[in-house]
Amino acid sequence: MCGIVGIVGHSSVNQTIYDSLTVLQHRGQDAAGIVTVDKNAFRLRKANGLVKDVFEIKHMQRLQGNAGIGHVRYPTAGSSSSSEAQPFYVNSPFGISLAHNGNLINTLELLEGLQRKRRHINTSSDSEILLNLLADELQQVSGLSLTPDEVFLAVKQVNKKASGAYAAVAMIIGQGLVAFRDPYGIRPLVLGKNETENGTEYMVASESVALDAVGFEVIRDVAPGEAIYVDLEGNLHTRMCTNIQQHAPCIFEFVYFARPDSSIDKMSVYATRLNMGTKLGAKIKHEWDEHDIDVVIPIPETSCDVALQIAKTLDLPYRQGFVKNRYIGRTFIMPGQVERKKSVRRKLNAIGTEFKGKNVLLVDDSIVRGTTSEQIIEMAREAGAKKVYFASAAPEVRFPNVYGIDMPTSEELIAYGREVDEIAKMIGADGMIFQNLDDLISAVKMENPEIEQFDTSVFDGKYVTSDVDQAYLDHLTQLRNDDAKASRDQDLGTNLELHNVCHP
Repeated sequence: MCGIVGIVGHSSVNQTIYDSLTVLQHRGQDAAGIVTVDKNAFRLRKANGLVKDVFEIKHMQRLQGNAGIGHVRYPTAGSSSSSEAQPFYVNSPFGISLAHNGNLINTLELLEGLQRKRRHINTSSDSEILLNLLADELQQVSGLSLTPDEVFLAVKQVNKKASGAYAAVAMIIGQGLVAFRDPYGIRPLVLGKNETENGTEYMVASESVALDAVGFEVIRDVAPGEAIYVDLEGNLHTRMCTNIQQHAPCIFEFVYFARPDSSIDKMSVYATRLNMGTKLGAKIKHEWDEHDIDVVIPIPETSCDVALQIAKTLDLPYRQGFVKNRYIGRTFIMPGQVERKKSVRRKLNAIGTEFKGKNVLLVDDSIVRGTTSEQIIEMAREAGAKKVYFASAAPEVRFPNVYGIDMPTSEELIAYGREVDEIAKMIGADGMIFQNLDDLISAVKMENPEIEQFDTSVFDGKYVTSDVDQAYLDHLTQLRNDDAKASRDQDLGTNLELHNVCHP
């Protein structure tokens, strides 16, 4: 999962992009990057690390220009090397820089097609493939300058060829900003504006909260398959660039990734999580009618709203039993299992008085690998809890995700091939309960009944693009497990060292 931002303004946009990326930091903590356009040239800064660490004053001073894009990243199919940080760049046609959130399915097919056209891909990132695909389509339709019709024709061809999940934003030198969303709307993208004395400024971002933070007004969500083109004069053009009519946003955005103060596809993330709590509380009340739970405690922070509603439904006390160190990254997004294990106890500390002598119900948004859950249950027992029950706001994650979330291999998923009692035993819980999938869908859909379908593939194995087979899942396993990532990073580091020796 990643976060993207793009702005065409009437004054320097570097600080606005920076501020937006800090608000989207939860979507990726591996790397960050900003590209601006100044005097018909790109100004680029990108590196591994958090936004606040990547961009120093000297970098911000160099990032001049009234238009630009930004990106925060965590690695999935690619490595965690700084060479994979975005935005990416190609010099033809015009000069294009692109940032992408999501994951392409048919990368091998696309790569072969691009190689036949003598386009070189320098990294293992599917985002660079998407950039070159867009560049190739623009080169075929454009002249010395771009018209909106040519931009939209190029995006339409990209939508025909690229399969998977993608929300992308691109800057084209001398032309403007292009943003587009995959035909199923799996990954989110929102459009906003800011009225100034010099005219209207336009902005796109992964979440509405990024617009709120910098004073932009949300216009609407970018529709599935729609493209946005803002020329450098500030004129907005939009067009539907697909014949597919099947909106299926990723439901895991609401469970875990998105900030509660965001709205995605007209659905308040905060409200959907309250609904999840109400649904799960009703299930606990029905299935554990003779429970001996004394207190409900969330595992901060995504599950706090869910836990509050569970406590209300069960008429039990709600307590903050864990204090979170906010300066430790989200463990789910850590690139390796070893690092995930190390970080759990560094980021949470138990308040002993809330656990001592009590039967506690811990509530989390979901359980993926089970690493965090097991250690947190141990912490609760060490703090004096008599019994520790565990509730998940999401159903069992049993299947790999192929649309940009780092849970690729079945073997890494604690719920794969196991029943609830087995999972409870593995993480050390006295009892465990998961949200029903129908209840989760209902909890989210309640905020926008117009959405008829969600991508729920991690729970039910049904992939909305209909082109995911076992061969692809096996290929993804080879690309994305922790050992493969470590090996790629080592190989890439060696190549970069050799490159630096030859080209100082």
